[in-house]
Amino acid sequence: MSEQIEIPTDPAAPPADSAVVRDALGVGVAVGLSGFAFGVTSAGAGLGLLQTCALSLLVFTGASQFALVGALAAGGNPFTAAAGAFFLGVRNAFYGLRLSGLLGLPRAVRPLAAQWVIDETSAVALAQPDRRTARLGFTVTGLTLYALWNLTTLIGALGASALGDTDAWGLDAAGPAVFLALLAPMLSGTVERAVAGLGVLLVLLCQPVLPAGVPVLVAALAAPVVLTVHGRMARDAEPGERR
Repeated sequence: MSEQIEIPTDPAAPPADSAVVRDALGVGVAVGLSGFAFGVTSAGAGLGLLQTCALSLLVFTGASQFALVGALAAGGNPFTAAAGAFFLGVRNAFYGLRLSGLLGLPRAVRPLAAQWVIDETSAVALAQPDRRTARLGFTVTGLTLYALWNLTTLIGALGASALGDTDAWGLDAAGPAVFLALLAPMLSGTVERAVAGLGVLLVLLCQPVLPAGVPVLVAALAAPVVLTVHGRMARDAEPGERR
């Protein structure tokens, strides 16, 4: 009777392509379907069908899109609403800096890939251990999400009139709810929780007194404030640890 030899598995080995594709499709489908909520919300805010679809096709960053139409629906100044959406979208430029080195895409492809640099594609790509799987995760997530988001945006905008009063359905909360569901697992450390908590507090304090869209900009101050305080506390703790 031959003895069975067990081959040890390498915990650092890259995941199988099927696992990467499965995770990428899961994120793409889950978030892409919320484009329906954006289409309905945008139509309810007074934007036309072409305007709504153009936002998804050209802007393609859910948080900025919801911030823009939400501010407009609340009666905010269009320039303030656009500024809030713009600054929310600026974070994608920082994602792009990190992904540029990770993915190593050819120059001819980079302008097209830049359109897909958003929270979800960045999260999936950065979670991979090597360039090949990062490219696979980024591509599958981006393709799935872009196709579904734009399709469901069109369906939502077309069906908005059939739903009647869109505010009564509460669909404007679908986008933030999906974003929070993706964000929650990342709040594993004290610093991350402190940033999120301070950001929420700033929004609650500013919402009654500032124009629509501005509280989101103020909430962005939570990150540098918490990081500065955390850095000082860490430096102050170092001498005590050395004793």
